[in-house]
Amino acid sequence: MNPSVRANSQIVADYIRLFVNRGAYTIQSSRPHPQSGRYYYFRPKPLGNAKEIQLTPATVRRHLEGEITIGLYAINPSTQRSKWVAIDADYAGAMEDLLKLQYSLQQDGVQAALEMSRRGGHLWVFMKESALARQCRIYIYNLALQLGVRIKGIGLAEGIEIFPKHDELRKGEFGNAIRGPLGIHRGANRRYWFYGADYSLEKQTAYLHRLGKVSEQQLAHFIAGKTMPPEFERRPASTRDTVRQSSGSEFRILDHVGKTRKAGRNYVARCPSCAQAGRDLSGDNLAISIDDPLKYICWAGCTKEMIRQALGCPIRVRRTA
Repeated sequence: MNPSVRANSQIVADYIRLFVNRGAYTIQSSRPHPQSGRYYYFRPKPLGNAKEIQLTPATVRRHLEGEITIGLYAINPSTQRSKWVAIDADYAGAMEDLLKLQYSLQQDGVQAALEMSRRGGHLWVFMKESALARQCRIYIYNLALQLGVRIKGIGLAEGIEIFPKHDELRKGEFGNAIRGPLGIHRGANRRYWFYGADYSLEKQTAYLHRLGKVSEQQLAHFIAGKTMPPEFERRPASTRDTVRQSSGSEFRILDHVGKTRKAGRNYVARCPSCAQAGRDLSGDNLAISIDDPLKYICWAGCTKEMIRQALGCPIRVRRTA
């Protein structure tokens, strides 16, 4: 970490214009979890009955100067729009996939920024004006499938992850956050820069602002005649609720896992899929939201389908006539 890195007010303002979709954010823990060794993210909690803590320029400055590390949400729930699409690839051969995507985007006239990470990288596409999350997702999912790039989920434990991960959010929902660029990753204790510019905040932000941004008209052209690939289509929340009410029962992960313990805003437990494969000896790969136990994730990359299959409770595919 370079303590001499300083972010002036212009850099902070530029960063907010590029990356911040809403006031909610997460912070990466400054200390590793005693059992897993991971640096988990959590939403900062307000004191007493105060309103939810919002991201401020001062917080962004602390992130850029390396004092803290923030996570940024992809969707503004009041508009269902995002300023960017981020493609996260963190597996063997990830950089090859990202370069393939970057080249194909360039053929569409889209200048994507490639950011380093520990095992791969993040590819960022910026919008000229905030675009509907669903349209962003249709574009990137179809492009990845066309190129044969693996997409995490639907039986694949490794592959790219695409942010936004949702088409829309209901009131009070947050979706998924991704590590804010140009900060210090606590686990690696280093700053990951974008390729294409010198390693300073001034040069990096100037480079990002020079990149061509995708307009709504361009995006509409890219997805004309295309839909979300059905295997990655997310059923609307209202439909999920109707199915739960009509079925009279629903799968609850906490009813099927063994010993749990609290870590930040989650319960952690042994992942059934990892355990089946002889992994997760420390018993903390599975994170289950305390606020909403229907939400759970395996940090090692097992999909929900894999977890449910390992428990003998496979996800049923509903077929319509």
